[in-house]
Amino acid sequence: MKHIFNKGKNPEKPTLLLLHGTGGNELDLLPLAGRIDDEASVLSVRGNVLENGMPRFFRRLAEGVFDIEDLIFRTKELNEFLDEAAVKYEFDRNNILAIGYSNGANIAASLLFHYQDALKGAILHHPMVPRKGMDLPDLTGTSIFIAAGTNDPICSPMESAELKSILENAHANVEIHWEDRGHQLTVTEVEAAAQWYKDL
Repeated sequence: MKHIFNKGKNPEKPTLLLLHGTGGNELDLLPLAGRIDDEASVLSVRGNVLENGMPRFFRRLAEGVFDIEDLIFRTKELNEFLDEAAVKYEFDRNNILAIGYSNGANIAASLLFHYQDALKGAILHHPMVPRKGMDLPDLTGTSIFIAAGTNDPICSPMESAELKSILENAHANVEIHWEDRGHQLTVTEVEAAAQWYKDL
């Protein structure tokens, strides 16, 4: 997968896995990583799927309707890429914290849904529930921050609350931060995520 790896100053810190939104690329969220932890290593990945020329992490059939078969395949592909990258760049595979926005947050959530040890934690900006009606692995010890908009036309507040509840039922520690906004990534939610991360 096309990506950027920047080695951090402190190998004890989690490796920050950056996952962009639809139409973004591996450069988009680099400023976010600096706001969250400027000493951590950063692995920023570009989605392998194109929708009308726009990079994504998995296909969708329509707005808000995921191609589940492709989601499962792409989640496995990303998980295996993380295994390989950890060896190549010599970072701790068990200490990855994902930071995803929109489509990137959805694939990060999908990693949590499908693989027990894929992520140590996640900051999910405007995620949806990746799959309905599945049994999640035990997420005890996994910390998750969800940023959601009360007026988000793509991801309803109900969906955000449902995701929180599903992850909590799998024993994850989940904090949800509400913005009185839509689907955009706001400075205040990034600041809230940075504060959450510092308190971990």
